[in-house]
Amino acid sequence: MFKKIILLFVIAALASCSSSKPAIATTKKAAAVQKPRTASTKKGVTSKPTAKYPSTNNTTEVIQSTSKTVVTSDLINNYVLQYKDIAMGNMQKYGIPASIILAQGILESGAGKGDLAIEANNHFGIKCHNDWLGESVRHDDDSSQECFRKYNEASESYRDHALFLVGKKRYAALFTYEKDDYKTWAKGLRAAGYATDPNYPDKLIGYIERYNLHQYDCQVTGKTYVAINKSASTRSSSSGSGSNSNDPNLYEVQKGDTLYSISKKFNLLVDDLKQKNNLTDNALSIGQKLRVK
Repeated sequence: MFKKIILLFVIAALASCSSSKPAIATTKKAAAVQKPRTASTKKGVTSKPTAKYPSTNNTTEVIQSTSKTVVTSDLINNYVLQYKDIAMGNMQKYGIPASIILAQGILESGAGKGDLAIEANNHFGIKCHNDWLGESVRHDDDSSQECFRKYNEASESYRDHALFLVGKKRYAALFTYEKDDYKTWAKGLRAAGYATDPNYPDKLIGYIERYNLHQYDCQVTGKTYVAINKSASTRSSSSGSGSNSNDPNLYEVQKGDTLYSISKKFNLLVDDLKQKNNLTDNALSIGQKLRVK
């Protein structure tokens, strides 16, 4: 009898020990499950997206034509690469400098990012006029909701630009100039009434020289292209405080300039500076020449 009691006691003790082990293991397992959740939360805090900024060499500027467009130098370079062959083809066929075609395309279309370029594939700001029979769009320019030509493709706009200059009598004088004389062509376009902006020639010349567009004229004519020494040009403009060496009354806009900073440099009011240059807003382009005296 006594042995039976001891045997039952041993069995009960063993059963008690075996039932307590899973409870301990379960507790440890539950604690272990919590750790990944804690680590995951910390990872979420430290994995914030890092902002990426453009290269410091990729400068930004505002192009003001039929719309105000903010572009980068990389964007302009890509625009030139995209349309240079069309421009050279038009130079060969119609006698218009490729450099002028590309510079006008950059300026008038905001390097392809302006409202008219996106909405109507119009890269030269050409309005409908009485002889236009194609599609059109309405856009604010010199007046409200003026009629502008619309094209199916940008290449059609380039062709129509050439036909527009060739077909209008007021541009006939342009074709008496040397085919690759981009400076005379730029001034001639303004004189013939292509644009009302008095700084239009300077803007075109600025784009041609900053982006080496004259090289495409030389490819067509077979002449040797000599790149402009930009570093020498920069030193010259810095030593002259941005003034035009040929005309002390003009100032060439530098990177970082604003109407306010220029007005202070020449002891002018901003409104006086805008009036002298027929500016309707505060937008400036690098290389643009302003009358300061």
